[in-house]
Amino acid sequence: MAVVTIEELAAKLTRGQAIAGLDLGTKTIGISVSDLGRRFATPREVIRRVKFGLDAQALVAMAEKERVAAFIIGLPINMDGSEGPRAQATRAFVRNMEQKTELPFVFWDERLSTVAAERVLIEMDVSRKKRADRIDSAAASFILQGALDRLASLEKAASDDTDA
Repeated sequence: MAVVTIEELAAKLTRGQAIAGLDLGTKTIGISVSDLGRRFATPREVIRRVKFGLDAQALVAMAEKERVAAFIIGLPINMDGSEGPRAQATRAFVRNMEQKTELPFVFWDERLSTVAAERVLIEMDVSRKKRADRIDSAAASFILQGALDRLASLEKAASDDTDA
């Protein structure tokens, strides 16, 4: 397993492979999975965090079940661009995952993803209690959708280059 850039991931992917988006929280891991065409991010059930070994096992099992080829994990960067304790914890989580899976990870700037997810859930008139249960997977969907959109633009640029 390695940490790769979104550009490196684009070069490695083949058709028919899904990608998972992760929003790593202290109590839960929000999950979203793309369709096999990598156009849409769909929220999945969160993983309730217990301890790292069990969390990792649940993630790997989900990846196998969903035929996931890579993880896009939200990196909680501060608004000023610096990295605080949550970003360091996310990087440590990924380092620890190296012993558990060969799947690559891409760090994705997740600034404001939770805010955007909350807004959408409010607009959908989801109750406060249900929002609390869904917010992490909704944020994972925002993270993943941003990466899917970037992958699509990289694919288009590559096909434009070959056409020229």
